[in-house]
Amino acid sequence: MADSQRNKRNIRFTLIGIVVFVAMTLAGFIHKINQPRILNVHELRANGAVLLDTPRKFSEFEFTDHRGQPFGLQELTGKWSLLFFGFTHCPDICPTTMAAAAKMYEGLDSEEKAELQVVLVSLDPERDTTAKLAQYVPYFNPDFIGATGNQYVLLKLATELNVAFSKVPLENGDYTIDHGANMVLVNPYGHYHGFFKPPFAEESMRMALRSIMATFDQ
Repeated sequence: MADSQRNKRNIRFTLIGIVVFVAMTLAGFIHKINQPRILNVHELRANGAVLLDTPRKFSEFEFTDHRGQPFGLQELTGKWSLLFFGFTHCPDICPTTMAAAAKMYEGLDSEEKAELQVVLVSLDPERDTTAKLAQYVPYFNPDFIGATGNQYVLLKLATELNVAFSKVPLENGDYTIDHGANMVLVNPYGHYHGFFKPPFAEESMRMALRSIMATFDQ
C-alpha cells in the first residue's frame, strides 16, 4: 500500500514537472517570436533605412506646433522622432508620405507608439499657419505633430539634416516648393540618427524601426 502511494506521488510529481517544463518552453518560444528581428546594415538599407556611422548633433531651433505650442530641440529628446519636411499644399509626395507614416504607426503597439513621434515640418510658413497645420496633420493621425517657423531657421535646420528644398514660382503667380522625400530619424538624444528613403513600405519601415530602437544604446 505504501509503495502504491509512493508510486502515485512520484507519477504526480513527474507530470507536474513535465507541465512546468512545457509551460516554460512555450513561454520562452512566445517571448522569442515577440522580440524584434535585428537587422544588419545591409538589411536595414534593403528596408529603406540608412543610418549615419555616427549620429550628429544639430542646432537649436524654435518653431510653433499645430497646437500653438513651442516646438524645438527639447521636444525631440526622450523619444524617437521621424521628421518629414513638406507642406500642406503639396499635391502628391507629402500626402502619400504622411499616409504611409500613418499606416506604419498604426501597426505599432502602444509602448512603441509612446516611444515615437511623427512630425511634419512645414517648409511653407507663409501659407501653413497654425490653423492650417491643425486641420491637415491630425487628418493622418491625431498623434502626429505639425510645426513650422522662420524661413531662415527652417533653411538652417533642413541643411543640417541634409534636406534640400527650394521655392519655385508658377505661371499663375502662385508658387510651389520642391523638396526631398526622405524622412529624417532623430534619436532620443535629439541627434540626427539617419533617414528613411522612399518608397515607404509600412511593414519594412516598421521592421527597420523596431530593429533600430531595440539595438540603440542609451
